[in-house]
Amino acid sequence: MVQTGGRPLTRAALAGKRRALDDGRTVTRKELSASAREAAKALGLRPSLRLVLSELVATWGEQEWSRLIVWPSNEYLVSRTGLSERAVRYALRDLVGLEIIAPKDSANGKRYAIRSRDGTILDAFGFDLTPLYARRGDWALAIQARAEARERRRRAFDLVTMHRRAVAEAMQAFATRYPDATVTDLAEAQASLDATTPDRRGAGDPELVLEAWGELRRMVEDRFYAAGCDGNTCPHVETEKGSPTEAWSKDSSGKADAPRRIELPMAGVSPALVVEACPVVRDLVSGDIRDEHQILDAGRTLRATIGAHPSAWAEACAAMGPYEAAVLVLVVAQLHDEDVGSGRNRIRNPGGYFRRLVRLAGEGRYQLGTELLAMRRRRMT
Repeated sequence: MVQTGGRPLTRAALAGKRRALDDGRTVTRKELSASAREAAKALGLRPSLRLVLSELVATWGEQEWSRLIVWPSNEYLVSRTGLSERAVRYALRDLVGLEIIAPKDSANGKRYAIRSRDGTILDAFGFDLTPLYARRGDWALAIQARAEARERRRRAFDLVTMHRRAVAEAMQAFATRYPDATVTDLAEAQASLDATTPDRRGAGDPELVLEAWGELRRMVEDRFYAAGCDGNTCPHVETEKGSPTEAWSKDSSGKADAPRRIELPMAGVSPALVVEACPVVRDLVSGDIRDEHQILDAGRTLRATIGAHPSAWAEACAAMGPYEAAVLVLVVAQLHDEDVGSGRNRIRNPGGYFRRLVRLAGEGRYQLGTELLAMRRRRMT
């Protein structure tokens, strides 16, 4: 005779049954509901699974049992979730497969409670929620891993954006300064990478193209530098002895003289130069600072510390790019720290000073690389 409601035996079902609570542990519905939310977040459960799991948890009667057994019928779950009967069955199957719940089948496959003569529930057949609560540690680790993966993805996209922006600016500079230069191969490589680079809002992996964008950036900047030197080696000579920045505060007129522009090599602002000019970054990043993303994270952290409004940060990113915006935050933090240490207190509003420098940079009247070189020189003399 075929049993109604029977299900095939699976490894996940057996694994779920092996999960156990601590001896004497009583689980409340509130605690079980919190575990359900963590599991949904950790595993990225689709909406139908979240709905069914939430209703299973809601039927837990907080009995003092060693197993957390609930026995709602499919009809009840359909009425509570608004899902079809088939969707409910698929959701229960998948929850078992994910080792969130475990089946406890009766002889005929039905779900029901066993009661004593006075109505006390002694046992039940249905679904065991013990794995859901027993795996709290697993959910916490999975949530942390997902958060770290999101952060790595965000950093990778930021670096891709920086490389992409630098390549576009260099190609534009080629067109305006050296129109006769042969850059067809670089343009083709740029177009190919543009076509294969995933969108930040999509599901693509930016790390697949990150190295390629970095290499293309180095190639473009090296060729631009060689074009500027007319094919000869021309080391940069630092002729500017002062800093182009002017102290600015609420008490000042808000006007700054336009600093002299000094052409820098197209190698960009390296993390090494930033560290030498702005030692405050060492207070935020442990170990060696070699990568741009370390500077980027430090700048984001210090942005609020110097009192720069999020709108000023957004303006800086739009005008300079995320990396140079982060470097400018570190520059302002270092200048303010030196200003306070000297007792001059000329930069009374570093957040406003940051916004002022952003606008000067946008107008082409402030060169971040020149400022870093001047700051490094002051520290060396």
